[in-house]
Parts: sequence; C-alpha cells; structure tokens
Amino acid sequence: MVLRIFDKEHIRPFFALIGLFVGICSFVLFDDRLVAHEIWMGTLIIGGLPIVWQTARGMARGIFASDIVAMMAIITAVLVDQPFAGAVVVLMQSGGEAIEAYGFKRASSSLRGLLERAPKRARRKGDGRFDEVDVSEVRVGDILLVRPGDFIPVDGTIMGGEAEIDESALTGEPIPRGKKAGDRVLSGSIDLNGALEMRADRLSSESQYAKIVALVKKAQEEKAPIQRLADRYAVLFTPLTLLMCALGYWITRDTTAVLAVLVVATPCPLILATPLAVMCGINRAADAGIIVKGGSAIEQVASIQAALFDKTGTITFGEPLVDAVVPLNGESADRVLYHAAVLEQYSAHCIAKSIVKRGLESHEVLGTPSDFHETPGRGVSGKIDGEVYLVGSSSFVSEQTGIDWMERFGAEVDRIYSQDKVLILVAKGRDLLGFIVLSDRIRPAAPAMIQQLRMLGVKEIAMLTGDSRKNAEVIAHLAGIGQVEAELLPEEKVGFVEKMGQRYFPVMMVGDGINDAPALATATVGMAMGASGTAVSAEAADIVILFDDLSKVAEAISIGRRMLYIAKQSIGIGIGLSFVLMCVAASGMVPPAIGAMLQEVIDVAVILNALRARE
Repeated sequence: MVLRIFDKEHIRPFFALIGLFVGICSFVLFDDRLVAHEIWMGTLIIGGLPIVWQTARGMARGIFASDIVAMMAIITAVLVDQPFAGAVVVLMQSGGEAIEAYGFKRASSSLRGLLERAPKRARRKGDGRFDEVDVSEVRVGDILLVRPGDFIPVDGTIMGGEAEIDESALTGEPIPRGKKAGDRVLSGSIDLNGALEMRADRLSSESQYAKIVALVKKAQEEKAPIQRLADRYAVLFTPLTLLMCALGYWITRDTTAVLAVLVVATPCPLILATPLAVMCGINRAADAGIIVKGGSAIEQVASIQAALFDKTGTITFGEPLVDAVVPLNGESADRVLYHAAVLEQYSAHCIAKSIVKRGLESHEVLGTPSDFHETPGRGVSGKIDGEVYLVGSSSFVSEQTGIDWMERFGAEVDRIYSQDKVLILVAKGRDLLGFIVLSDRIRPAAPAMIQQLRMLGVKEIAMLTGDSRKNAEVIAHLAGIGQVEAELLPEEKVGFVEKMGQRYFPVMMVGDGINDAPALATATVGMAMGASGTAVSAEAADIVILFDDLSKVAEAISIGRRMLYIAKQSIGIGIGLSFVLMCVAASGMVPPAIGAMLQEVIDVAVILNALRARE
C-alpha cells in the first residue's frame, strides 16, 4: 500500500508539518516573529480543533485514552499563547493516528462474503414445469429441482434422484456424501452430480446457511472492543501528568510551566512508538505469510490462553488421500493402483483425483480407457486393453460382479477399515484385484505445533469438528490434543467458544471453512488457514495464514510476543524520560518550546527502539 498524503487520516499531520516548517522559515530566514507566530497559531487551531473535539467526544462516552494529555496541551497552548509548542503536539498526535490508520486498515467484510456466496435462486415446480424464482419466494412444501453444480437453495428432503452432496463448507466433513430419496440436505451445500427433486422444509431465512450468516453478524456486533495497549498505560499516566501540572503551578505560579509540563508529558511513546511497533510486528508477520488485520489482533495473540482448532482442513489436509493399497490374488499394489488411476482420471470426484494423483507419482503417463461409464457417487467402469475394470464402493463392485466381496474378505476389511476410512475396491471382470484405502490425513506439522503452544504457555487446547466422534478422536490423539468436541453444528461451535471465553482470555480459534466463520468471528482472535480455506473464513478471521503450514500458528504468537515486549519497552523508556522532563519543567526551568524539542529527542529514541519489532 502506498501512503497517500491526501487520505483523510494523513491531511492533519501533513498540514501540521507544513505549518511548522513555514513558520520556522519565517522566524529563522526572515526574522519575522509576528508572521511565524500567526502561522503557528493558525496551524495549532486548525489542526488541533479536530483532535480536541474527537477526544472530548470519547471522554463523554467514557473513553479515557492516551489522547487526553495531548488535548490538554493543545488547549493550554492556545490559552497561554504558545503556538509553536502546541503545533508540535498537533503534529505528534495526528502523526500517531495516521500511522495507526495506515497499519491497521482491515480487509473486506466477512458478512458481505457470506452473502455473496449464499444461494440466490431456486427452480420451483408448478403446472408441470420448473420456474426459476428468487430463493426468498420458496415456501415450505415447495418441490424444487437441483441440478448438478447447483447450491442447495434451502434445507429440505430429497424426493427423487441420487447425487453426491458436498457439505464440507457447512459441516467440515471432507468427503462428499451420497444422498437419495428420504435424505435431508442443507442449504449452501453443493450438488456435485445427479439431478434431484427435493421438498423445501424451511424458508430461506430459517435454513442452515442463513443461520451461519446471522451467527457471523451477531458475533461481529457483540464482540467487545479490546482496549489498546497505549490506552491501558494512559489510564495511569494521565493522572500523574495532572499531578505534575498542579505541582508546577504551585511552585512557579505561572501557567507557562503548566504548558511545559503538558508538552513534555504528551505521551509520544504511546501516540507514536506503540502503533509503530505494532505496525512493524504486522509487517514482520506478513513476511512470514501471516496476515494480521489489526493492532488488537497482534496484541491479543501474544497472550493467548486457550487455542481451539477445527479438524478438517486445519489439523488435517481436508481431502481424502491414499493411505494404502492392499493387493489380493497375487496382484501387485502398483498394478492395482495403476488400473484404478487409469479409470479415475475420467472422473471429477475428489476421491478419483486423489487416486490419480497417487498413480501419477509412480507412473509418468497413464493409459486411456474405453467405454468409460460413471455411476455418480458409487463407482466407475471401463475397458483397459480390452479388459473390463471396475473401481468403486463395495456395494457397486459387488452388484456389478454378482459377488459379495465384503463377506468374502470381511476379516481383511475390518483390519484396514477400522478408523472411519474410505474403502475403494478394484476389480478386473469378476476378480477382485485389491483395495485402495483413503483417509483425511493429519498435517505432519500438527503434533509439533501443539507441543510448541504448550511450551508458549497456552493453558487449554481443544479440537472442534462437525465430523464423527470416532474419526475426530483418532485425529486428536495423533495431534496430541486431549479435548475433542465432535459432531458440532456452526452454532454449537460458537457456544463452545463463548463457554471457553468465560474461563480463559484471550481465546484463539483456528479454522478454514464457512462453518468455522461464526466461531472465528466470536473468538478473541480468529485465525484462518487461507491457502486452502474459504474466502469467508479468511474474511471473518483477524489473522490469515497464507500457506498450508500449521507451524505458522505458533510463529504468529511468537511474533506477537516480541512485538508486545518491544512496545512495552518503548513505553517504559519514553514515559521514564518524560517523567524526568516533567520534574524539570514543573520547576519552571524548561520553556514550552524547548520542552517540545526535548520531547522530540525522546520520540526519536523510542521510535528507533520500536522499529526493532520489524527485525
């Protein structure tokens, strides 16, 4: 992003800088003190009025931030006719706000992303034909047509037809589910193949996808704003400044001393160094492929007490991968995989893609089948070198061959199919060549990342998923996660996040799917796996990991902690030096103009220290 001078948040510091510079030129080059005084006073009033008004409005709403001392310094500078010192304060204050606005501009709205993806049209049956209508016009009991590739428009029940339905965005389950007459379907899921007739059971506004939209909206509206690091220190520093002002006036009986105290006390370490350290931390994270959308997010991720993880696509890859090839009847595993891959390359099914990908690892070129035929959701058949081959589910292959292969190889199947995996049979004619076993595999970096989180002091780690408990517990055990919450709907994930938030603060949620978006928005810090995740989850999150690398979760916490340490260090150094100057100014020994210049020296010191957060 290029810093544009005429953006509204940059006009005031630019104006203040020009005013100070022109006044200094009038004073030094032309020895015209009156003109310089008028230029500085104009700069002070024009540039300072918005700051005073903004801070006063915040105080009226009960917000007492680091801006209060700056506001008092601006008002006092006008009252005691010391415009140069006041103009310097305007530059510092408006400059800090510009840095903050530049560094912390948030990305697009998650709610808008959800609404753009939501089903908008439906094909409703009436008078012997299907008319396309707006999804809001669908009523309970309407019969709808869903074609391959369509979104399911509302929650309902299949009345006729068969198809595979991709519900991964809603439930987190990575493998499409075969659906037939009598099965329920959810709005927002996708018909991958096969035409369906379905009965609408709920209105669009009451369906599952609408619930997710409402949950994200509610979470964003109710999420409490987090007090900035600078403002937390200002709560203590402001009363101290007022005390020193009173002491200065008691000693000198001169309001100029009060202004001098306010000028040197203007919390530049809070106004400038803190947002600069935060911005440097955000840039450091970006270099590592971690996009942080705001200052509060990088502050809060440094102090995470509880970490919650989605399973599918986060702890696991989110797609079925070939686990094993089990040959039978003297066939080699390589030949079983090859024949399956030759047929499956003609299918668009996610399982087919995984088999083909694994086959290409062993064979640079796959043959071409003939007479290819696919039964959606069940299997494929075709000829290879004149021989008929079958690849698909046990029921599909058994029907085509007339042999119950599950009964014949039951013991073998039980051994390899015990952990909620996908079993694909490969047959040649009436002979079973072998099995291909697929599962959603855990990411290799997951166990080390979980261990690192514990070393970083995270007290509670849990996995939340819409998947079955049986499979979830296996994955959680492999990752080293003790607590598992399975078979959750999106609103139930939100409830668990809220429950955890009552025990721990801050709470981090890591996910990747649309079904995770409400929980990401509800957590103190939502972190999305952006490389494989949906745009909606990335928009709902406060932090987005651009790569499929779980180690980045722990790295984000480490970067946040370093940034927070440097920011606090800058605050400590700056406030300490300011306090020393306040003591001197209270004695009347430092004029306001000199105090403003000395404060600039402190600014340079703390800003240089804050820049270390970029390293």
